[in-house]
Amino acid sequence: MALQPSLQKALVIAGNYDAPHTLEVFLDYVCPFSAKMSLAIDNVLRPLFAPAGKYDGKVKVIFRNQVQPWHSSSTLVHEAGLAVARMAPEDFWPFSLALFKNQGGYFDIPTSTLTPLQIREKLSTLVSETVGAEKAAQFSDLVALKSTPNGGTAVTDDLKYTVKYSRQNGIHVSPTVLWDGLVANEISSSWGEREWTEFLEKKVTV
Repeated sequence: MALQPSLQKALVIAGNYDAPHTLEVFLDYVCPFSAKMSLAIDNVLRPLFAPAGKYDGKVKVIFRNQVQPWHSSSTLVHEAGLAVARMAPEDFWPFSLALFKNQGGYFDIPTSTLTPLQIREKLSTLVSETVGAEKAAQFSDLVALKSTPNGGTAVTDDLKYTVKYSRQNGIHVSPTVLWDGLVANEISSSWGEREWTEFLEKKVTV
């Protein structure tokens, strides 16, 4: 359940960081099933784990960026999410929801004729529309390629961290959910309020 300090404010998307129980949710921005689960997180889990919610102080949700390289734009959209996480942690989840909502524009065929630079420009426009035009320039700087030929961007190290975390834990697909560090295979992207309520009633022990 570890999370490097620079990402704690952004990637804990529900509940408090020091909550004893942890849901780690591995999602890919260009996965339709991940998009479906993001709605359940926003509509069902966040209210339950918020102040005055039933599980306030008991459970937190950590967003885990799950890059799936068989989708050519996956690396770039996760790079965008991490750039927002770095410059404006409070905007990470709203931007993530917007990216899930607009994920069709980043699917394989729509992006097949675009260069990586053009995809980043498209993502910068989404940042401007969802996070604020005043932050678009800072975003573009964070995802701009460095002067060295293979140096990546300012958020490449954050991207490496998320990829390494998934690899060492054997996470292969999205969505995958861990409860207190163990894969909970029973959790499905089709779950709604009833299924999540029943699961939490069984699992929360504090």
